[in-house]
Amino acid sequence: MRSPLAPLLFEDEEWLDPWESGSVVVQVLSATPATLQASTKRTLEKFPVQSFGTLGTNLLTIAKNRVQPKLAGVSVSFDLTMPNPLQQKAFDLLGVLLTF
Repeated sequence: MRSPLAPLLFEDEEWLDPWESGSVVVQVLSATPATLQASTKRTLEKFPVQSFGTLGTNLLTIAKNRVQPKLAGVSVSFDLTMPNPLQQKAFDLLGVLLTF
């Protein structure tokens, strides 16, 4: 689940394997996506960069509320809170469609 969300997180989308080059010395890239995000605290789309836990907590604020009026003859309805742009981007990256 982390890899699709990598553009929103403090994580590199690609990891370097030190054994692929045959050397025990790992080459450090100075401008990886994660280091750029860490320095600006923003994604390429200007969203605030999140940790995985913080993004999960942010997504937990979406709720489906059952509204049951006490008036006679009025039916029960369900309201889903609207996702903010960051939440919508996370759902888009995960391929999740919210049903309203």
